[in-house]
Amino acid sequence: MSISTRRRTRVAAVAIGAVAAIALAGCAAGTSPEQPADGEPVEITFQSWVPNIDRAVDAFNEAHDDINVTLETITAGPDGGYATMLSAVQAGNPADVVQLGYDAIPDFLINDALEDITPYVADSEDLFVPWQWQTGVFGDKVYSIPQASGPLGQFYRADIFEELGIDYPETWDEFYEAAKVVRASDPDRYITAFAFNQAPWMIGLAQQGGANWFVAENDAWSVSIDGDETAKVAEFWQKMIDEDLVKVEADFSSEWNADLQNGNILSWISGSWADAILRGTAPDTSGTWAVGAMPQWNAGENVSATWAGGSANAVLKGSKNPEAAAEFAVWLNSNTDSVSILTEIGAGWPSIVDTAAIASLQDAPEVFEFYGGQDIWDVFAESDKAVDTSWSWPPLSSTLFASLTDNVKAAVDAGTPLVDAYAETQADMVAALTERGISVAD
Repeated sequence: MSISTRRRTRVAAVAIGAVAAIALAGCAAGTSPEQPADGEPVEITFQSWVPNIDRAVDAFNEAHDDINVTLETITAGPDGGYATMLSAVQAGNPADVVQLGYDAIPDFLINDALEDITPYVADSEDLFVPWQWQTGVFGDKVYSIPQASGPLGQFYRADIFEELGIDYPETWDEFYEAAKVVRASDPDRYITAFAFNQAPWMIGLAQQGGANWFVAENDAWSVSIDGDETAKVAEFWQKMIDEDLVKVEADFSSEWNADLQNGNILSWISGSWADAILRGTAPDTSGTWAVGAMPQWNAGENVSATWAGGSANAVLKGSKNPEAAAEFAVWLNSNTDSVSILTEIGAGWPSIVDTAAIASLQDAPEVFEFYGGQDIWDVFAESDKAVDTSWSWPPLSSTLFASLTDNVKAAVDAGTPLVDAYAETQADMVAALTERGISVAD
């Protein structure tokens, strides 16, 4: 058995143990398939937050006369769509298929909110990148179909970098020096924003710095949010804040959008899906942007990370048509025409193995034109390969996200050290896991 397989087995054991510990597994009653009238398609609902994903849903409906999918648009995240999904499961009227971040799957498992779809999808495993497939596998049971990962890269204003004589920063030390040049060039200009509102961004930075916050060992979770690797990352960004080299503002805010449009924010470290957001937010800057790999902590290395892992499609507990729902989830994320649409609309980096068959990765004139003719997918293909796949998402990721953003924002507002915010998040997570009856290693 490989190290990776042993690790995943430990993660599965702890996750399943967590379910048992809080006495939720098996509480929901089984449901019988809903039989349509003769000649009528099976009707299923799909909840997603991805803009324009209706194009892929329409493609499925056009290709199938036995299943019809109705799309319901939801708000992303634990305070939006996730809460709605869990409430619907408890009420007995869930959607059939839903969009979930890889980070959220353990949360849904400990709430007994996912159907075991193994009988319907087990023979599809070879279609998908192994680590992405494994994000939905616990205790040898399959609970989700991977859609896409979020490998990180750096979107940056190549024209202004060139104007200022800045070579692309290959290391974080070079990034720091470039930030000083940017600040000296214009009182309103910053190399990037410190997005205190984005836990996935901060987690990705820590992951790329070598941190591994949650490790499942001996039926317990080892929690290391405040370890040395995270402290290194926190101290770097503390220096950037203290020297006024980054703009402290929430990304996706109106101010942040305006700063991207007017050139006051020159770069954005984000997932591959951010391409579509950037093109939609700042269309008038077309041709001025480029994409590079994340700066490295040590010159010559090639270490990457993800934005919250990626996204999957899962069948909610209580679906009256789990087999049809699972069939849709597999098709949506493995049919090359569908995956080409998903990539084009910014769903993320494809989860299927055969990316050479995805048309929008081979020829994307609108995308390449925005980035001055650069094939940006080459960057994200390499980034995806360089992701540390040993990273595990724990139960209660929604608690993790809320705690981290609250503590970091409080530190920024009060002028206290960021390392203290991570230490407080460590304490919060240990307490939350323990309170839910989930074992935490000493």
